[in-house]
Amino acid sequence: MLEAQHITHQIGRKTLLDDVSLAVRPGELVAVVGANGAGKSTLLKTFSRELTPTQGQVVLDNKPINRFSALELARQRAVLAQQNPLAFEFTVYELVMMGRYPHFEGHPRPEDMAIVDFALVRTGITHLTGRAVPTLSGGEQQRVHLAKVLAQLMTLDEIQQPHALIQQPKYLLLDEPTTGLDLYYQHSLLDVASELTRRNYGVVAILHDLNLVMQYADNVLLLKEGRALAFGKPISVLTTEAIFSAFHLSVQIIHQPELDYPLIVHHRQTVPASSAPHL
Repeated sequence: MLEAQHITHQIGRKTLLDDVSLAVRPGELVAVVGANGAGKSTLLKTFSRELTPTQGQVVLDNKPINRFSALELARQRAVLAQQNPLAFEFTVYELVMMGRYPHFEGHPRPEDMAIVDFALVRTGITHLTGRAVPTLSGGEQQRVHLAKVLAQLMTLDEIQQPHALIQQPKYLLLDEPTTGLDLYYQHSLLDVASELTRRNYGVVAILHDLNLVMQYADNVLLLKEGRALAFGKPISVLTTEAIFSAFHLSVQIIHQPELDYPLIVHHRQTVPASSAPHL
């Protein structure tokens, strides 16, 4: 289990997170939602060890995360960051192969190449293999970085036995992973994440689209101004009252008989022209 225990993070007098706890178990996708500035990325960076909390700790499989070596952590936890700047014009294949660096010394082995090939196919970017990453669109680059983290975490046994559960749980942290992706690839990425949870991975994803949360998340943490407003099943957490409190937005929850999850629709209110705000 990957667990943030009573995390507080302060910068000067500003509190970005205030006593936030979150446990992510193998086999579940946990979404983190909230308005801009609610503390979502700060929490994810704390999970990944990029940030050290002012108070509290992150524990991975009952061991404080700061006691893992960088190599140990890289083999159990991967991060798809919101921004991925590159200093050099690596090709797609070169960048995805970098995900295998924690697993070999010197030169990649045949199994490393097989895993990279699998990641390229699974993310639908085999046709981009020889392209320089900076020449790609934002959405294409996001898929390349997804392939890289898949290559980082997966093993040859996993791709040879696609339906078997992994014995050692692993975790994938996704910071606004659907940014820049069209509708098809948004769902494709979250399908990959859901597939991993069925293999016994734990996934944490910062998402803005609450309907994607309803459809894909097992649990959701709703943050407001650095504090946990609610946690639980999406249908229980994402109520009209909670959404208004967190986002100052009026919505309707619509239940469709043919779907096993409800839809969230912005409730547009007609405002007289004389009282409408000027943009």
